Amino acid sequence: MNGLSDLQLIDATIAGDTRAFDELVRRYQDRLVHSLEHSLGSREDALDVAQQAYVLAWKKLSSFRRESAFYSWLYRIARNVAISRIRKPKISSGSLDHLHAAAGFEPVDSHSNSQSEYSMFQAERVQMLQTALQEIADEFRQPLVLKEIDSLSYAEISRILEIPIGTVRSRIFRARQELIAKLHRLSKDAES
Repeated sequence: MNGLSDLQLIDATIAGDTRAFDELVRRYQDRLVHSLEHSLGSREDALDVAQQAYVLAWKKLSSFRRESAFYSWLYRIARNVAISRIRKPKISSGSLDHLHAAAGFEPVDSHSNSQSEYSMFQAERVQMLQTALQEIADEFRQPLVLKEIDSLSYAEISRILEIPIGTVRSRIFRARQELIAKLHRLSKDAES
């Protein structure tokens, strides 16, 4: 199955070969989750949204029009799922496991070595970036994530988000400006 194109895998899936859809999932799962994680700010949410997107893609695969790449179509589905999810009220989980997953690292001993201190510094920088990204409006954050994290072209982003290329460029420009300003503010807040 590895040697088949996305379109061949789609045809095989529609014909009833579930292994073909499994291959599509394997091809794009990490990329989709990674992109969603940067957009949503949580790996747990990204995994949930990706799973829902794959279920919807499976159900609607026969409606795939083949005018865009499969990943573009899948990402649009995931984006719509994420938007629906954001609109629903969240139930807060106070469990230690949830807090540990959100932090992304284990607490360290106060007698830690310089490597642990460096890791903690890096984790704080990543958290600051995630916080700043989450403060940017979704319409600006999405194109920025697709460009900077997924390394997509302006044309690909235009197709995925279904907006003109000029709008993609202006939103990325504005998102970068906002990100820099927010990072500057968060950095000043951290120093105080």
